Amino acid sequence: MRVITGDRFEAFADERAILFPEYRKNRDELSDFVDSLTGEETVVTASLELIDLITWKFRRGEENVLIYSDTGKGLTLKEVYELRKYLDFDVRGGFSGEKARSSVLFVEGKTDSKFFKAVLKKLFEFKESRKAPYSLRFIERVFERDNFDLLKREEDEYYIAVLPSEGNSGVIRNLGNFLRAMDVFDFRVERIGVAIDIDEDRNAALTSIAGKLSGFKHRKTPLGYLVGETEVIPLIIGLPFEDELIEWKKPTVEDLMLHLIAREGLLERIKPGLRALNESLGRKLKPKEVMYLALSAYGHWGNLEGFYELFVMRSRFRNLKAILREAGLMEGLAYLAGRERGR
Repeated sequence: MRVITGDRFEAFADERAILFPEYRKNRDELSDFVDSLTGEETVVTASLELIDLITWKFRRGEENVLIYSDTGKGLTLKEVYELRKYLDFDVRGGFSGEKARSSVLFVEGKTDSKFFKAVLKKLFEFKESRKAPYSLRFIERVFERDNFDLLKREEDEYYIAVLPSEGNSGVIRNLGNFLRAMDVFDFRVERIGVAIDIDEDRNAALTSIAGKLSGFKHRKTPLGYLVGETEVIPLIIGLPFEDELIEWKKPTVEDLMLHLIAREGLLERIKPGLRALNESLGRKLKPKEVMYLALSAYGHWGNLEGFYELFVMRSRFRNLKAILREAGLMEGLAYLAGRERGR
């Protein structure tokens, strides 16, 4: 199966190609059309709906590809399926827009997203933005989803996208697919941050990133890896939190929040409640359970990710910076945010 998108489709479509079959068809008719395909066809289309139907059916097999005719390069339909599902990536291309410095930060989940969004806003002067530069137009629709955020710093018009990715494996998957998409669709961001937990140890986390990059020509840099003109910055989350009342097992973003609420004095205020709950339950509370108790004590009536964002924004600069430095994240975040030394 070959799917052709872009403006120069005539160069890739022979006399047997099926041209724009979506014309005057509703979804049921498009589904019937896709059901009739055998996998031997070439389909030229400008319909994301049709592309989604085709990639779902033919997402297995390296021979099934989408070719972006403007560059002549292609992705497997599995890659297209994942780009569409997880990043709402518009594989039709053809975008225009302002050229601006930009970065992308892939994080594990919703709470990670709001934590890092708040850090970027508080420490590096970013604000929410509704308008994406050219380099992020391909994923512009994903920012309509909850917890996917586009930020901009007005003084130097620097953009950063914060994208939750469904766990460590999702972060690594999105990293690889986004790098492939930049090559195929001929766009680039300056830096890509990869924020993952230390599930086993730091070296194992770094190895998972390096393993994904092995499919690309790259070289090591002081803070990460250079792939083409884009630098990949690992942000490894691992700052153990030890307290007799809390059951800690493995590093997560909750560790950073535990350190922050401790430094801000909130943890001490809820310790009587922690002791009572531990005694009642017959066990220690886990970090995320402690954060729900902190949320309630703080008087926040929203969800946990909203609490993370609010608490980080209201925390003291010195406390937040101290935790990020202790966790080994401050330098990488500053670089990702375009605040490296000398700028």
